[in-house]
Amino acid sequence: MNAVIQPGRLSGTAAVPPSKSAAHRAVLCAALAAGTSHIGNLEFSQDILATLGAVQQLGAKVEKGEHELTITGRGTADGFPTVTRPVFCNESGSTLRFLIPVFSLTAQKVRFTGAGRLMERPQDIYAQLFARQGLRFEQDGQGITVFGRLCPGSFALPGNVSSQFISGLLFAAPLMEADSTIEVRPPFESRSYVDLTVDAMQRFGARVSSRARKDGTVVYKIAAPQRYTAADVTVEGDYSQAAFLAVLGSIVGDIAVSGLDANSRQGDKVILDILKRCGAKFEAKGGTVTFHRSLLKATEIDLSDCPDLGPVLIALGTFCSGTTVIRNAGRLRIKESDRIASMQQELARMGGRVEAQGDTVTVTGGPLHKPETPLDGHNDHRIVMSMAVAALAAGVPVTIQGAQAVSKSWPGFFEMLKNLGACVTIEETEG
Repeated sequence: MNAVIQPGRLSGTAAVPPSKSAAHRAVLCAALAAGTSHIGNLEFSQDILATLGAVQQLGAKVEKGEHELTITGRGTADGFPTVTRPVFCNESGSTLRFLIPVFSLTAQKVRFTGAGRLMERPQDIYAQLFARQGLRFEQDGQGITVFGRLCPGSFALPGNVSSQFISGLLFAAPLMEADSTIEVRPPFESRSYVDLTVDAMQRFGARVSSRARKDGTVVYKIAAPQRYTAADVTVEGDYSQAAFLAVLGSIVGDIAVSGLDANSRQGDKVILDILKRCGAKFEAKGGTVTFHRSLLKATEIDLSDCPDLGPVLIALGTFCSGTTVIRNAGRLRIKESDRIASMQQELARMGGRVEAQGDTVTVTGGPLHKPETPLDGHNDHRIVMSMAVAALAAGVPVTIQGAQAVSKSWPGFFEMLKNLGACVTIEETEG
């Protein structure tokens, strides 16, 4: 589908969707728990639906409400059922990497499939880990096949890879037959996501301890065997999605974002610190942050712990005086699209100046103009939303092709923009 966006006066309050990161973790822990759990404040995005489908293949019973779930887990109580069909992960890296170690515990041959670029994304960490234990791990363009039960022990992982590998091992470790340790060598990037994993596990009764060594290595110790226990949780608002509104509000003003936890451990909460360094004016009251129109200046940004913010921060840079420098951005190239190249291409159509060298992106601030041709969403939800923000902030009309990509994480994104006063027309396309 195409989204046709016209400039207009924006104002009002918008509620951010629930944290996708927290929701994945709650769903998986509930599925592994003995008993019945209730999970509130959910958005059934494509990624969350992928995780729900997968955990049902582990034997969990799922009952969906409008924005809530009831999950009765079977993983530790009655054993794992026979996995009779491939586990479809759609385009969700979290679903795939969280569940590979867990499904290995079934000791069955399991095939994982996906869509988009998911099966092109690197899985070397798991391939090496499985090989060291003499287990089968095969990856091709269509999927991944694993066969063999992961054994407990000491695992050592580099900290500059996706935190999803570390989280996947953490989720599986309590269900093994003996204790395990996971050593994460420095630099430990995206540690906040691992903190979210540990918080979720402990909320569902799994014990995890951690300590940091003098050399920066972080060691997690997981007792086993132990059981996850049922819990009732409410998913907090998503700071990575709030970032789109925070950037927009800092440029055009009069936008309030509700549903945020001021004490959240989400790494993407750093968007507030980044905007403050850029000169943005906002105030927080309760769970709502109100953003005012501000004169923004360039700053330096480290993406190590917040890679999901990359696209919208590149868009932000075009509205800041001076040159914004974004470091440690290399991981953006292996997401749903090459997010650096995608943002370069689409912003260039509007007159934006984005350059990349190695893992560093530089953005030179300056006015944007109406593109001569429709923008391409690159089948990437964060590219579509970032370009919508850039167009509305610049006050120029655009057409974004492939706008349906927002369904991956925020199906109601364009409706939310309409409620703020944006003029958005959705055109259905063939195919």
